[in-house]
Amino acid sequence: MRTPSPALRGVFRSLRLYRAEAHHRSLAAFLPEVAPGARLVFDIGAHAGDRVRAFRALGARVVAVEPNPLMLRALRLMHGRDNGVSLVGACAGAAPGRATLRLNTANPTVSTLAAGFAEAASGAPGWEGQVWDDALDVEVTTVAALAAAHGQPDFVKIDVEGFEAEVLRGVGEPPDRLAFEILTMARPAALEALEAAAALGYLRFRLTLGESHVWETEWLDRAGMDGTLRTLPDRANSGDVVAAF
Repeated sequence: MRTPSPALRGVFRSLRLYRAEAHHRSLAAFLPEVAPGARLVFDIGAHAGDRVRAFRALGARVVAVEPNPLMLRALRLMHGRDNGVSLVGACAGAAPGRATLRLNTANPTVSTLAAGFAEAASGAPGWEGQVWDDALDVEVTTVAALAAAHGQPDFVKIDVEGFEAEVLRGVGEPPDRLAFEILTMARPAALEALEAAAALGYLRFRLTLGESHVWETEWLDRAGMDGTLRTLPDRANSGDVVAAF
């Protein structure tokens, strides 16, 4: 039997983690608080598709955007026959075009367009041993272009490893709510994304950490969330800021 390549082993590891039944049940129970009543969801950086699966279980249609070819292939195997899921093999950004995606073959869910992201991760707690060892030329689309093609979303989730602010700059008409990932090892990118979300008109922000599927804060104004992100301990590692009007 042929031994799987490091890239395939990375995909299998991500699928085992994010497609586990307990994870799915917990996520599906939490998402109605994150995106109440959402009927059309854009999943920007769909990765292993755990959000796709959970939102489909809640009855929402999903447009899943994923540039990594191996992750996209896995998504097609899992969701390609579902008429409620549209799969887009691209990145999202501030404007349409082409860009270089840096790939971590052993951990494909952390591929990134963000300049300096890999360097910031070097030696950061929780990121030991991560190496971005390949690159790929990819198409870049925007949330606004996706909305023109698929309809105006009720909710947009953005998980693109430090490139969140650029995606937010391409939103166009903002949805009722959106969420963007933050990483303590890339704190300036998190603060830039918060600024970009505020520029879209969002007034309230709430934080959830990691894959806890519980709230870390109550609803805060921009200044309150800015202070929270600046003082968040490095050991928190990652989280999602949910933005609302």
